Amino acid sequence: MPKTPDSNLKAITKFTKEKTVSVNLRLNKNTDADIIAKLETVPSKMGYIKALIRADMEKNG
Repeated sequence: MPKTPDSNLKAITKFTKEKTVSVNLRLNKNTDADIIAKLETVPSKMGYIKALIRADMEKNG
């Protein structure tokens, strides 16, 4: 039996709640303009930030 949109939404909501964490970052347009400009040049902000964190973790153990 195919899933209905309602059951699909429930499955997505359950997965999101159980398997993910949300991290928000608020940047100031004046003091963080350089960071904002850099983030606008990368294809994936999340991928870029995760790569930077992993590189830092490797470097610092």
